[in-house]
Amino acid sequence: MVEESKKKILVVSPHPDDETLGAGGTILKFKNQGHQVYWLNVTNMATRYGYPKDLIRNRAAEIKRVVNAYRFDGFFDLALNPSKLDGYPLSSVIEQVAGIFAKIKPQVVILPFRNDLHSDHRVVFQAVLACTKVFRHPYIKKILMMEILSETYPSIGGDSFIPNYFVDIFGFLEKKIDIMNIYKTEIKAHPFPRSTESLKALATLRGAEAGCKYAEGFMLLRSVG
Repeated sequence: MVEESKKKILVVSPHPDDETLGAGGTILKFKNQGHQVYWLNVTNMATRYGYPKDLIRNRAAEIKRVVNAYRFDGFFDLALNPSKLDGYPLSSVIEQVAGIFAKIKPQVVILPFRNDLHSDHRVVFQAVLACTKVFRHPYIKKILMMEILSETYPSIGGDSFIPNYFVDIFGFLEKKIDIMNIYKTEIKAHPFPRSTESLKALATLRGAEAGCKYAEGFMLLRSVG
């Protein structure tokens, strides 16, 4: 991907690991090009949600390693309840996301697909999209929905993910996989969808569609030249 000027990019994940599954190679490429890349994670483990302290500590250590591996310019964690995001008033989630937008003022926003299976993903999509109204946030020039293994397929209700925007990630796929392996409990052996083989296969398929060796596919919602 060739960018004419340096930009601020915000990647929004419903859960830790979604950022890597959906846009890991793209994040690495953006950083390599000198752009500022920020990560907003919406849900996370906490004792108040019933998670054990050792699991919480392990996840916090994993996230720290991931932040350092990508060299993010900023990391924000709303730490809302995983798998219970649809229990919050949507206006509350929107307000918290909007606060991060106001701090960063990103030109590019990457968010989950609107029809992912996991309800958390769909809530995040709705909340983030509500924060991208052009008359309130004119600095946002591009909005992309990412493809997250195990959640984007199969889509529900007939609205399938059909990529129309591709990022050549040749030279970045192996590091993406290395970063994904930081999440010890999230990546497993094939045929589990979040596996090394699946990541390579999807990158190969999207690369074939884009005319390159490896790619990540996105659905473009808005682009202002």
